[in-house]
Amino acid sequence: MNKAKAYSMIQALLAAALFGASAPLSKILLGHIEPIPLAAFLYLGSGVGMILYRLAIKIIKKNKDNEAPLIKKDYPWLLGAVIFGGVIAPIILMYSLKITPASTAALLLNFESIATTIIAAGVFKEAIGKRSLMAILFITAASIILSWDFSNQWGLSIGTLGILAACICWGIDNNFTRNISSKNPFTIVTIKGFGAGFFSLILTLITGSMFPSIETVVKAMLLGCFSYGFSIVLFVLAMRNLGSARTSALFGTSPFIGVILAFILLREIPTVMFLVSLPIMIFGTVLLLKEEHCHKHIHEATIHEHRHCHEDNHHDHVHLPGEIPANGYHSHVHEHKEIEHEHQHMPDIHHRHTH
Repeated sequence: MNKAKAYSMIQALLAAALFGASAPLSKILLGHIEPIPLAAFLYLGSGVGMILYRLAIKIIKKNKDNEAPLIKKDYPWLLGAVIFGGVIAPIILMYSLKITPASTAALLLNFESIATTIIAAGVFKEAIGKRSLMAILFITAASIILSWDFSNQWGLSIGTLGILAACICWGIDNNFTRNISSKNPFTIVTIKGFGAGFFSLILTLITGSMFPSIETVVKAMLLGCFSYGFSIVLFVLAMRNLGSARTSALFGTSPFIGVILAFILLREIPTVMFLVSLPIMIFGTVLLLKEEHCHKHIHEATIHEHRHCHEDNHHDHVHLPGEIPANGYHSHVHEHKEIEHEHQHMPDIHHRHTH
């Protein structure tokens, strides 16, 4: 393994650790702040963190931004992502965390991938294979086990149902973001952070929620900066060398990292239902993250813009000497001619064909 790939694997695992820490640490903060303002400051922290990161990169590296900019038709998708993923989902999650063990919440967040897959297949007609269908069954079964409450006459835990609802909202968010995923991810996260943060801040004023102390605000923004902001930055950077499939597989460890932190920081004792659901959830996650398929497919001729390099099978256009940066990645409007070939692929920007 070369140093670049090893470094990228460390980036992906660190991204997973930062995101995994969000559930137990948010649980701790909920003792000092109400759910809506906590959601607000988490996302404001991510927006501030993203701006600071981009400023630091420009000052240190003095490099030109080689990502594709957002255009007018992208903003409706971004607005939907802000509403569902930045406002509704985190508020539901924070309320649910108040009455749910952080370890259970961290494990249940795996359901986000299932919600994303079901919405992608059912609404956006994205192809899924047998492995994904099996993963859906296993993770759904584990989620039902975790949601069952024997002390409740209805047999269901309100807190865990709330977390599942938040995962569905994030599933909608992911599919909306998927439609603009070829554009500058740092701009998307910055807009989402400030948009969702200010919206939730207005809700805080409307609902009359109490504002916390400055110390709690700073802690919430720091958590948002690292768990929602820098986590995504590290995830995107890791994708540069590992690709989306391997990076997602490594990032899939985040719920289990959250579980471990919950046991350490909150001294939570795992329940019988948790212990039963854990191996089922792990098996389903492994199945989902290994989803790939190979078949002969046709790429229709198209013209678009996104960040790319010329080391794949899809970008063979010619540049003048000196036009391509040293790292090979750049962004500009380019044309793809119709091509038919066969290789392993995921449903990324170049492989959203029908089956």
